[in-house]
Amino acid sequence: MGIKCGIVGLPNVGKSTLFNALTAAEIPADNYPFCTIDPNIGIVSVPDSRLEAIAEIVKPGRVVPSVIEFVDVAGLVAGASRGEGLGNRFLAHVRETDAIVHLVRCFENDDVTHVSGRIDPIGDIELIETELLLADLQTVETSLLKAERNAKTNDKHDVAHRDLLRTVRDALAAGQPLRDLASSAPEREMLRELHLITAKPVMYIANVAEHELHGNALAELVIEYAHQHGAQTVVVSAAIEAELAQLSTEEAAEFLAELGLAEPGLHRVIRAAYRLLALSTFYTTGAKEVRAWTLPRGATAFEAAGAIHTDFQRGFIRAEVVACDSFVRYGGEHGAREAGELRLEGKSYVVRESDVIRFRFNV
Repeated sequence: MGIKCGIVGLPNVGKSTLFNALTAAEIPADNYPFCTIDPNIGIVSVPDSRLEAIAEIVKPGRVVPSVIEFVDVAGLVAGASRGEGLGNRFLAHVRETDAIVHLVRCFENDDVTHVSGRIDPIGDIELIETELLLADLQTVETSLLKAERNAKTNDKHDVAHRDLLRTVRDALAAGQPLRDLASSAPEREMLRELHLITAKPVMYIANVAEHELHGNALAELVIEYAHQHGAQTVVVSAAIEAELAQLSTEEAAEFLAELGLAEPGLHRVIRAAYRLLALSTFYTTGAKEVRAWTLPRGATAFEAAGAIHTDFQRGFIRAEVVACDSFVRYGGEHGAREAGELRLEGKSYVVRESDVIRFRFNV
């Protein structure tokens, strides 16, 4: 499955710098609002030491990691929901994503102008959240007009749709993001076509100065705010990450060691995105290819087969499964089989994190 995260925030909080680091792209990061008119889109490979360990054993023709797509839109401002700063155009790109990555400025720098003239991370979060709420409210109110007309027939589905939109409208008007609104699976399906932004899970990234990766008081405010709202926070220095992206593997390792860091902050961002979307990873192996696949947590072997190819799902016979740790410990599939670590599973088997699976199917 494809994963797409939209990066939002005020102008000049470091979004383009972060995007450059994520994708090792060269996107202008000028110090003025709306320098990013069209969205920048980058595909990022998911760092995966387990995939590397499997590939070292199998030695395939190619290794294919999982990927995440990041969409960077221009900084939003007050009034974006009404089109200020081309806001409606930018928000349309965010609607097509699976999750929101909200970058928050937690650094002081007189050379980088803050759009509001002061550094206030919680105020910045609330400003963006308000604009997203208002944008969703406009979408829902437009849909409700049509739903009210349709419900006059007293069709059960139309009445339920109208009532749901009324509930959603009232929640948004009260300042409640839809991710906090309890809803059933059928209700979520009814709302899916509206692509409501505040229904998407959100992760906050506190962007700090290079020398303030630890103990930044502004970042602590973001962490506390996120905790109160059931969200995650990752603290990074976009400037450091951008510099790391330009270094060789060896140079980056030395730089991280000098900073006392075990890994780039962007690895933590990607892992947090997986947790945010409740995703898991499984692997397939062969002489031609070793590949990582992404699935919703709790997916079955039948669904995993379909993620690879509809033929695998249509002709599903069984799944031969071994845990990644056992695959590596015993030197591959043959060794794991000899050690009794390989299992035969049916369609309803719930795929576990890091399973290595070979599917048997009829063509």
